[in-house]
Amino acid sequence: MPTPALIKDEPQPPFKPQKIASWGHLAGYLAIIAGITYMGFRAQRAGLGNAPAGQLIDHSQVIKNYVITILADCALTYYCWVGVHWNGGNLKTLTGDRWASWKELFSDVAIAFPFWVIWEATAYGVHWLLGPDTASRSVAAFLPQSMLEILLWILVSLTAGFCEEIQSRGYLQRQFHALSGSIVVAVLGQGLLFGFMHSYQGWKQVIVISALGVLYGALAAWRKNLRANMIAHAWSDVWEGWLKMVVFR
Repeated sequence: MPTPALIKDEPQPPFKPQKIASWGHLAGYLAIIAGITYMGFRAQRAGLGNAPAGQLIDHSQVIKNYVITILADCALTYYCWVGVHWNGGNLKTLTGDRWASWKELFSDVAIAFPFWVIWEATAYGVHWLLGPDTASRSVAAFLPQSMLEILLWILVSLTAGFCEEIQSRGYLQRQFHALSGSIVVAVLGQGLLFGFMHSYQGWKQVIVISALGVLYGALAAWRKNLRANMIAHAWSDVWEGWLKMVVFR
């Protein structure tokens, strides 16, 4: 009989992360991203809305675009949930632990705020390195102006904070981790695809958002849940799309 000491000293097999949905389901998700990327770059080349390329779109289209964005985010999140559900998981599989106390909520807020400062600095730095972006004029036409648009933008931001974190960090990052066995590859891979999902904003924005997606992925890998991610993501969208213009105008 081996002694307990010998049993303890035996090498342990390396940790292998498990997939949370089938590989076929992951392939379907990647195909959807490819379609979104293709349509996004086509929109940039042809001009957003009914406006010529490089010019501002008709602002009357903004509310419709907000509603479409919310529905699309919810639909893609539902696709992720279905794949995980078929594999025996649930929503907690995608999000990690939920808040069990007010202390945990305050702790995540305390983490999300300095993370957002780093996020802002990274966005500014990458924008500065890449130089001016002509596509930003078209993107600016999506920003809210009326009270109804502001309220809808806040809803868009909250939806993005919940849904896009589930899609990219809760689903895609964990699937890439299981596929590659490397959390570094998973964080980088999901960040790159997160950027390409915003291809309608142009190539430079894809690079910027990819860098920010990597930051989100690193936070999720550290925290082992998406709570701080969702807070930081929703707040950053509210800030960038509306509140920053109110504060600094």
